[in-house]
Amino acid sequence: MLAFLIDNAPYAVVIGIGVGVMFATQQKTCTSDVTQYDVNQYCVYQPSTLGQVVQWLAWLVGLAYLVWNYGYRQGTTGSSLGKSVMKFKVVSETTGEPIGFGMSVVRQLAHFVDAIICYVGFLFPLWDAKRQTLADKIMTTVCLPI
Repeated sequence: MLAFLIDNAPYAVVIGIGVGVMFATQQKTCTSDVTQYDVNQYCVYQPSTLGQVVQWLAWLVGLAYLVWNYGYRQGTTGSSLGKSVMKFKVVSETTGEPIGFGMSVVRQLAHFVDAIICYVGFLFPLWDAKRQTLADKIMTTVCLPI
């Protein structure tokens, strides 16, 4: 769990900066509605072009970070940033070696199975002999201490 938080903190910061810039640069547009009996004014806040571009770029940078961390770094070394701090790695159950870029990305996508059943798949390591999540069972991977 702590490794997950460490892995996703940089992503959250980058996305937060993008959202912050978008909200800080939003523009207020007001229109008046004059009828025979009443005068109303309606105001709407709209994001600026700069804010939208910065948020879009932040999203791209965040996605690139996630692909690098969970795909390249975890796939080639066995450990993402968070796993390195927590001193464990993900390896193939059969070879004992890191699983590679593509399989590491697919493993992250396989965590959808863990989540779709009310997140019970993430609890499997509590009672499983090999301490595997459902995604680990699907991908035939195990997490080992460094």
